[in-house]
Amino acid sequence: MTVAHISSETAGFVFITRTISLHLNMTRQFLICIVIVLQISTAAIAGGFQVNAQSQRHLGMGHTGTALFFDASSMFFNPGASVFVDGKWVITGSATFLMPRTVYAEPAPGVYQAAMVQNIGTPFGVYAMYNKQKWAAGIAVYTPFGSRAEWPSDWKGNFLIREINLKTIFVQPTVSYQLHEKLGIGAGFIYATGGFALRKGVPVQDQNGDYGEGNLSGDARGFGFQAGILYKHNDALSFGASYRSAVSVEVNGGSAEFTVPGVLQEFFPTTTFSTALRLPQVINVGAAYSTDRWTFSSDVNIVGWSSYDSLRIDFADNTDKLEDISSARMYKNAWIARVGVEYRILDKLQLRAGCYFDKTPVQDGYLTPETPDSDRIGITGGVTYKIGENIRMDASCLYVEGMQRTDTNIETGFTGTYKSRTIAPGIGFTLKF
Repeated sequence: MTVAHISSETAGFVFITRTISLHLNMTRQFLICIVIVLQISTAAIAGGFQVNAQSQRHLGMGHTGTALFFDASSMFFNPGASVFVDGKWVITGSATFLMPRTVYAEPAPGVYQAAMVQNIGTPFGVYAMYNKQKWAAGIAVYTPFGSRAEWPSDWKGNFLIREINLKTIFVQPTVSYQLHEKLGIGAGFIYATGGFALRKGVPVQDQNGDYGEGNLSGDARGFGFQAGILYKHNDALSFGASYRSAVSVEVNGGSAEFTVPGVLQEFFPTTTFSTALRLPQVINVGAAYSTDRWTFSSDVNIVGWSSYDSLRIDFADNTDKLEDISSARMYKNAWIARVGVEYRILDKLQLRAGCYFDKTPVQDGYLTPETPDSDRIGITGGVTYKIGENIRMDASCLYVEGMQRTDTNIETGFTGTYKSRTIAPGIGFTLKF
């Protein structure tokens, strides 16, 4: 080994040790951000990234459905409406292709910008039910929460987020009963399952100048219920209300791995973590009015996001720098207002349109690039073609425009302006026999 080589290694070691004190504080901020995203990921299993794309026919009408009873997807929108669905056996399937785009810009006078890597999300719903006299029973499998966000690995906020991938599936066996020719009730048990993966840069460098990385992954389980009631005033007018309970989810044995210089490894060992939180309840109310050719529908969704007051994580192995963390979120309750219309051109062909306004639950001071959320306006359109007596094909397209939003996160100090929009085409079918 040459003297020059020894000097190079020594210089690298000195560089690393001199930066430990500075970077440990930064790394603690990184861990706080991990907590925020982890809890959002957990919430995504039953409440964080809400994906309203559970039926193509309903999505074409602004995703209204609390007072409608088109098909088996009523088990999601309002279990009390299911008993009014035509058909002895009814099977409905739906898939939507979410194509979001989000751009970040640093505050003036800065000119730096970055855009999320383009990815496609694929929420789906499959529903099967059986009607007999005054009873209806079935099972719904759907993905009401989930997201994927990927930023360039070298972007300005890479210590906050490089990539997050959230997946969730709800399984809901459901029973409905017609109390009266005008009144139906229903309820379903919810089993929630899902997982996530997360990558972040760690603000410490090795002797080659490469930054470290943190990787978290875990699975979660939770339970809840949904109940609903539908009042059919007459053949034209109906009213509905449904309630989805809060869902308590837990992550146990999640994996936490850190790639950092060797001299810091003892502070950030490979370990596991656990966390738990209560996810928000959702209340839906709606009304619908139909004529021979037209159907008008409106919904209001109220989401109890205020349950996100603080977030906690428990690492199995703690060190002087890797401590259990609690992070404030202070979400507020939010609401969504929806309207939709359907026009029956022919018995085999229907057109529809809708729109909605979605109020963000994220308060000023708590915006992050993992969830660059803002108030949103959605515009929808759709079409149905009845192929035969027992089969119908549906298609829809959703366009979502997020309001531009500038904020500074209280805990991390990260400031920026975010602008998002999403295009989401989808296709579905319904079988009745």
